[in-house]
Amino acid sequence: MTNKEFISQIAKQTGYKVDDVQRIVRTTFSSIADELVEGETANVTGLGTFEVRKRMERVIKNPSTGQKMLVPPKLVVNFKPYGSLKEMLK
Repeated sequence: MTNKEFISQIAKQTGYKVDDVQRIVRTTFSSIADELVEGETANVTGLGTFEVRKRMERVIKNPSTGQKMLVPPKLVVNFKPYGSLKEMLK
């Protein structure tokens, strides 16, 4: 599903204008991103939890050359779905 399809579906289901839904979705995602930047977790009821985790440095091997390289540590966003969402997907 593309962003445009997502916005259109929400607008159709709620009866709001597409521009209003787009503004709400942007604000929602921006708020989640702001929480993650501050180092907080973002809980979305009925969906799951977004959190920032640190991925440790590791050694990888280039499959074509066989050369080993060191990948530095970095922060990544992790999503953990709630149990109700997991059940719906089964």
